[in-house]
Amino acid sequence: MKKLLLGNAALARGLYEAGCALASSYPGTPSTEVTEEAVKFNEIYCEWAPNEKVALETAFGASLAGKRAFCAMKHVGLNVAADPLFTISYTGVNAGLIINVADDPGMHSSQNEQDSRHYAKASKIPMLEPSDSQEALDFAKAAYEISEKFDTPVFIKMCTRVSHSQSIVELGERAEPPARPYEKNPQKYVMAPANAKKRHPFVEERTLKLSELAETSPLNKVEMGGTKLGIICDSTCYQYAKEVFGDEASILKLGMVWPFPPKLIKDFASKVERLVVLEELDPFIEDYVKSLGIKVEGKSLFPIVDEFSQSLVAEKFGKAAPAACKKIEGLPVRPPVMCAGCPHRGLFYTLARQKCTVLGDIGCYTLGAMPPLGAIDAVECMGASVSSIHGFNKATGGALAGKTVAVIGDSTFMHSGMTGLANIAYNQSDSTVIILDNSITGMTGHQQNPTTGYNIKGDPAGKINLEALIRSMGINRVRVVDPYNLKETEAAVKEELAAKEPSVIISRRPCALLKYVKANPPLQVNDQKCVGCKACMKIGCPAISFKGGKAFVDQTQCVGCGVCKQLCAKNAFEEQ
Repeated sequence: MKKLLLGNAALARGLYEAGCALASSYPGTPSTEVTEEAVKFNEIYCEWAPNEKVALETAFGASLAGKRAFCAMKHVGLNVAADPLFTISYTGVNAGLIINVADDPGMHSSQNEQDSRHYAKASKIPMLEPSDSQEALDFAKAAYEISEKFDTPVFIKMCTRVSHSQSIVELGERAEPPARPYEKNPQKYVMAPANAKKRHPFVEERTLKLSELAETSPLNKVEMGGTKLGIICDSTCYQYAKEVFGDEASILKLGMVWPFPPKLIKDFASKVERLVVLEELDPFIEDYVKSLGIKVEGKSLFPIVDEFSQSLVAEKFGKAAPAACKKIEGLPVRPPVMCAGCPHRGLFYTLARQKCTVLGDIGCYTLGAMPPLGAIDAVECMGASVSSIHGFNKATGGALAGKTVAVIGDSTFMHSGMTGLANIAYNQSDSTVIILDNSITGMTGHQQNPTTGYNIKGDPAGKINLEALIRSMGINRVRVVDPYNLKETEAAVKEELAAKEPSVIISRRPCALLKYVKANPPLQVNDQKCVGCKACMKIGCPAISFKGGKAFVDQTQCVGCGVCKQLCAKNAFEEQ
């Protein structure tokens, strides 16, 4: 049976067919859909973990128990999981363990453009990299076989274009291997120094064996065409090369991007007149090819930043881009903006009005940095806002504490904000942390988290009470506000900033896009009352625009939140 599948859905299908028993992940674009698709198979237990470190440790526990396991994350999430990652490389596995990491060249939804291939080399873990949906499925099966044969976790690296594109996939049946018995083996699994020293040589020997596998594995393939040009590539770059050159050039496609097959590369290089490495981001393959003493071009032709395209590849080789791949000019710009009725808008309006220095975090609320609100000063990574405000206030002796806040979402707080708040409670800075609780993990597409009371399937689950948790951590000042109520929100911000002790404000209002949230009737503007002062434009609501010098409300977008109504001194915004 054949089916058109998203790359992420195909990977999930591969997990199913390979007999995966457990998947634990943290949502992060572009990896999220793998676990969302895997949960559709009842044979796979799936969950959202609080963060990527926990997800990997959970998956390792399942592998240790003898069941094939999986975890998924985006590239920056791998940074969070790096702690167990390097040690699990030493311990190896019992049943197969796949770690899916999805890179985001072009930073469509990310704060950096890191190249996760470096993690494979650094942790000495093999990495497979599919270039389409069929390979995503097939590579999942191959990864489990490699994992169990070589006693290693295995990376499957995706990227935005593979994860979120569709191609035809040949479906198969599930073949669930028998559970592997767990046997107590502290020399293998207890990584105290004495045991770890004995495991390191095993890891080095394993890498050599994997390199030998790469020489003959069908994961790496040579497609000989014209010999004037030879291209070594991986992932989407293979697709671009094929679309631009067809059979004009010879191609060495690396489906296993670590460890490399030196003999295969040398043999391929000897058959072509000109050798070029086509790869996005860092010169990972190029540097290795050069280390073999082979003359090769790469980053001298192609940029080290941003994602590639067929047009770019054609341009750099002096060829015309395929007609179907030409860029369409003149398309309207669509800047990122918080949705109409977003509960974060009122909070950020208040912070901008108070001229606060705002240390931000990762999520929908990061958009509070965009004009016209411009209410966020710094954003680094998950949980950094809470840790950073403590350092900011300690460094300034608390002199700026009355004008400085940290903002973080409910899911992000559970991910990595709690430890920062523990530091504030323990080392006592007069820091005000605002948790924007929209009752969901918003930016990645409405996934549940430990504060929502529902699991990945939407079934009732354990629910963490934020107020009780925060108080138990030693924060005495905890209050909840409705960000749709601007007066209440402003009063809370002023009072907590004035307090000479740590405090937390929970800005609580469900995401306006949640299915169970019933919108109020849209507002309309009374042209007779509107004076065109544009005070309502300061909140940046996409439902409000100006026509003929008067405010205008788009009835299809407005959810009747009423925030604009509170800003209008002339009471021009009215209910229908």
